[in-house]
Amino acid sequence: MAPAGRAGSPARVPQETFGALMARIRACRVCAAHLLHGCRPVLQAHPDARLLIVSQAPGRKVHETGIPFNDKSGDKLRDWLDIDRETFYDPKRIAIVPMGFCYPGKGPSGDLPPRPECAPLWHPQLLPRLKNVKLTFAIGGYAIRGMLGARRKPSLTETCAAWREYLDEGVLPLPHPSPRNTAWFQRHPWFEIDALPAIRRRVRKLLRD
Repeated sequence: MAPAGRAGSPARVPQETFGALMARIRACRVCAAHLLHGCRPVLQAHPDARLLIVSQAPGRKVHETGIPFNDKSGDKLRDWLDIDRETFYDPKRIAIVPMGFCYPGKGPSGDLPPRPECAPLWHPQLLPRLKNVKLTFAIGGYAIRGMLGARRKPSLTETCAAWREYLDEGVLPLPHPSPRNTAWFQRHPWFEIDALPAIRRRVRKLLRD
């Protein structure tokens, strides 16, 4: 018979500490056979974080340094959010949890997709522990699909154009800030004119409160 707690109820199993969970994630080797450059899970998170950035997967430079968004895409994203590197890399303020934690390698036209094993394995264990998050940024098509599911529009552009609708729900879909997307930004000036000022105001308020 299992040990009993109060009034004969089963004893409660202590919850794994957040640090232990992060250590397990960083030690993950589930996709090792598929990763030409090896496993190096890259993320940052803390239970106090108020903003959550869900991106796609680390690029080559991020894989080499172990620092999320430590590349030109990160420079662009920090400019979008109007925050400096010190704030961006403070896990007590901002959590960065990709759809795939390891660099998937190069494909015929850019990086390969995030490994499909990663998010289903780790997101259900990690994201519920981020209880103070007030706004989630879903960056790029894979993250938008993962965070919005059936609530997304037929295309990435339509989904991002509906940013006001999603902002009210606490999830903000964004295009990827990669230099490869320069043409997209040129075709959709509303993103810089309308969306970015509102995003920056919301970020300033959340990080200040």
